[in-house]
Amino acid sequence: MLSDLERLIAIEEIKKLKGQRIRAMDEKRWDEYESLHTPDHVSETYGGGEPAVGAKENVERLKKVLAHITSVHHAHQPEITITSPDTAEGIWAMEDMLFWKQGDEDHWLHGFGHYHEKYRKTPEGWRFCYRRLTRLHVRTSEGAVLGELNTGDEPKSA
Repeated sequence: MLSDLERLIAIEEIKKLKGQRIRAMDEKRWDEYESLHTPDHVSETYGGGEPAVGAKENVERLKKVLAHITSVHHAHQPEITITSPDTAEGIWAMEDMLFWKQGDEDHWLHGFGHYHEKYRKTPEGWRFCYRRLTRLHVRTSEGAVLGELNTGDEPKSA
């Protein structure tokens, strides 16, 4: 059983982990990004497709999807529950903006939703072991082709 102080410290460590993950992804620092996940991490981000199982597979998929995309992710309003001394769950409100070129045209996606996550404490600290992205609303630029960028919802053009 964790004391109140230990629980608060764990929550703050998980918040820091979340910030590190988002920055590593947006800055495409893939080695750091992978290190923030357990080797058996499962990610269900790709609109109902097959989940990425394993931190390495998740990174390889993201590298491919985001290769020619500039991304900006925001996560806020965390609801973190410590479920044991070494496990936790969280839900974060999210907003993302993605920018890319189609031929000579600039395009964008603006999404809103939630991250549903699980965390495990390892000898290196807290790490992500599960993540699912749900979207409440998505807008895209007129004529945007999402291709491999499967959002899970039908985009609404601006």
